[in-house]
Amino acid sequence: MKSIDHAILMNDSFAADAVQQAVPGVRMAEERLPFTVRVVRSEEALHKAVAIRQAAYARHVPEFAAKLSSPEANDHDEGSVVLLAESKLDGSPVGTMRIQTNRFRDLTIAQSVELPAWLENKSMAEATRLGVGLGRTGRVVKTVLFKALYLYCVEQGIEWMVIGARSPLDRQYEALLFQDLFPGQVIPLRHANNIPHRVLAFDVGTADERWAEANHPLYKFMVQTHHPDLDLGGVDFSIRNIPLRTARSSARMAISA
Repeated sequence: MKSIDHAILMNDSFAADAVQQAVPGVRMAEERLPFTVRVVRSEEALHKAVAIRQAAYARHVPEFAAKLSSPEANDHDEGSVVLLAESKLDGSPVGTMRIQTNRFRDLTIAQSVELPAWLENKSMAEATRLGVGLGRTGRVVKTVLFKALYLYCVEQGIEWMVIGARSPLDRQYEALLFQDLFPGQVIPLRHANNIPHRVLAFDVGTADERWAEANHPLYKFMVQTHHPDLDLGGVDFSIRNIPLRTARSSARMAISA
């Protein structure tokens, strides 16, 4: 688990939380951040998210980043939300992530790979377009965005997170106890400029138990700490009971048509 800066994350009082989790018998600690994380609700906020997204991609894949200068259609999809982290000091964007569920359409990753059969009819969320600033704060922002993803899935009743991760970011997800869906394989993803990625998944329902059993360095951060600067307000959690769409069900519909 050394691939994540756990020491920095746990020694600094940096964190964020969307919804305060009530854990029976556990007194929640409270930590403040030098930035906020909120759901994008305006064009101004979306353009801030696009700016930090493009800047982050430009450091690693500049040719692809040139295509990310404006909002994408998926940013407005039903069943998707864009998160934006902003500095408290000057309001500048310091991180972003897009979360898409399979409530209304297949996950974007299904354009490139057929997910294992055991995920059929499971509720899933895919994190894409992760981008953060440089330095120590950027590493903390990344972890806070993951916590936001986790809390979003808990509140939505999502069973599995699915992500595509290129090297070396894949090791960070391994450290968070994601499992490899296709061991030993890297798969070009269409929505990531056909760059090879590992495809990994995370069982949301067992996260608390698994982190506790592993004595995970982020367990307290993720489960036992309230971060008022992480706000998922404005998300419509009433859609959690809408029937799911999967790649296989879509294929059957296409065949029957």
